[in-house]
Amino acid sequence: MEYEVQEERRCGTWGPPRESRPLHVVLGNEACDLDSMVSALALAFYLAKTTETEEVFVPVLNIKRSELPLRGDNVFFLQKIHIPESLLIFRDEIDLHALHQAGQLTLILVDHHVLPKSDSALEETVAEVLDHRPIEQRHCPPCHISVELVGSCATLVTERILQGAPEILDRQTAALLHGTIILDCVNMDLKVGKATPKDSTYVEKLEALFPDLPKRNDIFDSLQKAKFDVSGLTTEQMLRKDQKTICRQGIKVAISAIYMDLEAFLQRSGLIADLHAFCQAHNCDVLVAMTIFFNTHNEPVRQLAIFCPHAALRMMICGVLECSHSPSLKLTPAPSTHPNLQAYLQGNTQVSRKKLLPLLQEALSAYSDSVKIPSGQPETEGVCREQADKDLDRAGSSLVPGLSQDEEEPPLPPTPMNSLVDECPLDQGLPKLSAEAIFEKCSQISLSQSTAASLSQK
Repeated sequence: MEYEVQEERRCGTWGPPRESRPLHVVLGNEACDLDSMVSALALAFYLAKTTETEEVFVPVLNIKRSELPLRGDNVFFLQKIHIPESLLIFRDEIDLHALHQAGQLTLILVDHHVLPKSDSALEETVAEVLDHRPIEQRHCPPCHISVELVGSCATLVTERILQGAPEILDRQTAALLHGTIILDCVNMDLKVGKATPKDSTYVEKLEALFPDLPKRNDIFDSLQKAKFDVSGLTTEQMLRKDQKTICRQGIKVAISAIYMDLEAFLQRSGLIADLHAFCQAHNCDVLVAMTIFFNTHNEPVRQLAIFCPHAALRMMICGVLECSHSPSLKLTPAPSTHPNLQAYLQGNTQVSRKKLLPLLQEALSAYSDSVKIPSGQPETEGVCREQADKDLDRAGSSLVPGLSQDEEEPPLPPTPMNSLVDECPLDQGLPKLSAEAIFEKCSQISLSQSTAASLSQK
């Protein structure tokens, strides 16, 4: 049976919506990378197929629908597995807080276990956690927690399905899990060290159950290519795809990872106007573009571009980065005809964004010390520093203590966006779907998918 049919039948075989009916939401992290999305879809599918009651399990993608195009591998895989995006429910389409206030919500967290402060009221609704990262004891919800340090959360979902109800697993769901584990574990490459024995075991089990699954090299190459394909994105989308922010003394700096050659990036039409617009929209004083791509020998190449209309601030940042010895970036100025922008080739490719952040903070502090602050001016450092410290702490969360996400996966840039950002997707607008609308949507999907399934069997 096709994945989308099974996926939606689980939430569309009940009668008219009743106000008292609880909704079990399987929620991935705020990065909504491939692992998070697939884990939410597959676990919700499993829970719905194995429950003996008329409970509703709905996977929710923890981003706005408009953000999905930024996840190239997600879009590619959904199309490859024939799951229409229209069947998915996104965070800006469901009001979890309203459901909680109505007593209708239970949360199951996958691929993360810490909710942002804006969702702190939802912690008491968390009934289960399935994650593959070290537990943060101070923030962990008081519920059943299943955590194992494997390469992919999809491995743990696969284990749950094969141990609990292997008969429900179809080829489409298996393909989703199989491809996700392979991408997360860098094609099971032992030299990289991301894959654990459990990851390898369940990839092999999926391949044994479904021998016609794509070859590992083929699915890894296609997903990796899609993940870092920015050809269809606007400059604003490229900058927002993988962005972090730091502040000092009211000065805000955005650091964006760009997955292309710096020369090609600087040649984009209308670039300076786009950079100005981005900084204005995000209230940023400085924009640091940290480009990364891979040469013909599959070796990483890093480059930097610092855009800042304030000459003194730009010169201070460039000076600190150029003179840094711990770590040494080994910067070589690159030609640029754009005003207010300084470009560099980065000789030390081991300096990831995590290592760059403290240098930028140092530069902002030095600039603040060099500028006389008028008496009576409100002090903003406390709030910004707290945010920056959290960004640094969370950027350092990884499977291997002391290693950044870049270093943890040497051949791949970091997963788009931080999974523990302190912002809520609902901040940008009111949700479009009520609880009853969710039930109605699922019922309509079930009817259309059941009809399609019947036609395909004839």
